[in-house]
Amino acid sequence: MQITYATRAAPGLPNEDHVVAGPDWVVVVDGATAVPGLDTGCVHSVVWLVRNLAGALAVRLTTEPEADLRELLAAAIKTTCEAHAGSCDLTNPDSPSATLTMLRRRGDELDWLVLADSPLVLDVNGRIEVIIDDRVARLPGYTVEAVRAARNDPDGFWVAGACPEAAYEAITGALPVTSVRRAGLFSDGASRLVELFGLLDWHGLLDELDGAGPVELIRRTRAAEQAAIEAGRDLRRGKPYDDATAALVTFER
Repeated sequence: MQITYATRAAPGLPNEDHVVAGPDWVVVVDGATAVPGLDTGCVHSVVWLVRNLAGALAVRLTTEPEADLRELLAAAIKTTCEAHAGSCDLTNPDSPSATLTMLRRRGDELDWLVLADSPLVLDVNGRIEVIIDDRVARLPGYTVEAVRAARNDPDGFWVAGACPEAAYEAITGALPVTSVRRAGLFSDGASRLVELFGLLDWHGLLDELDGAGPVELIRRTRAAEQAAIEAGRDLRRGKPYDDATAALVTFER
């Protein structure tokens, strides 16, 4: 199992994405950018959250290689909460949060977990499968109040933040490793060529990641963002630029 990845911040901003990998696993974490001036009840930044959450996951994926991915994530969220519970109000619904995707090889099986809108793209014997938790894209509204009410709610969407129970709402699955040719993990800032700009389909995005590499994929995404800005394109809820992380996983046969 070979893993190649790159992560880049939006220009002029700290990187709220994070990626960690081991010999047989990889995790992409994408922090939710806070609304300016919003009281999150937390003294820590989103960058702090994603790095601590990613670190807690890395420890558990290394030391508990057979554990269920949902259990690992729930424990990592709990550990992260404990790290700042004494200084922060974790009952605040606007406390820092993140989406994430995990992929792991466990013997002859490849398993995964996807929480919120960081997609996983699998090439299964030449057929492209996209695993994405699109509940955040189906909300009735995107005001601060509407998102707050829907976050970590059965009728809304789930993210990793101050609620360990969110781990059990993630999308999970598994396949024989021999059936998967390659896989791509993306923060939503790295899947914009498909989801926002429509310049590629999912097969094309995985081909770009595999053929050109993650650095070039992100460079092309930045070029598309710049072109949209220069054209005065309305990106709706999308930021002009977004942090971008992409990881390619290939397998020795």
